[in-house]
Amino acid sequence: MPGIDECLLDIMKLPGARGAAVVDWTSGLALGTIGESPHDDHEATAAETAEVARMAAEQPAFAQESARAAAPPEDPPASGVEDVIVTSPAGYHILRFVETDFDSSVFVHLWLHRSEGNLALARIRLGELARRLVLA
Repeated sequence: MPGIDECLLDIMKLPGARGAAVVDWTSGLALGTIGESPHDDHEATAAETAEVARMAAEQPAFAQESARAAAPPEDPPASGVEDVIVTSPAGYHILRFVETDFDSSVFVHLWLHRSEGNLALARIRLGELARRLVLA
């Protein structure tokens, strides 16, 4: 199971990946970064994306109960927000929440070039990497 550095290296192998970070959304601090940042400042970007992640994670409309109620009875209970995708003319920002055995407030932020990247592939791969990420 990869740690933060290994996870970030794997993320940067995705076609069109411009930069990535593992961020704590309660503090807004980057736990690890790689590649470019939209403002050439990974810490500022971490704080800004943490605001978006916190907003999505704390909204009642996206709460675990809402997700569970919408799922068919045969499906396992959903855990709420999995990811947030923000599009801009030049790229995509994917915020993927990391589930852990403890009360996790960590997400992975991928900045993807719009014309070189594949949003669907990146979202799937980011989910796989987030599930394998070991936070120690």
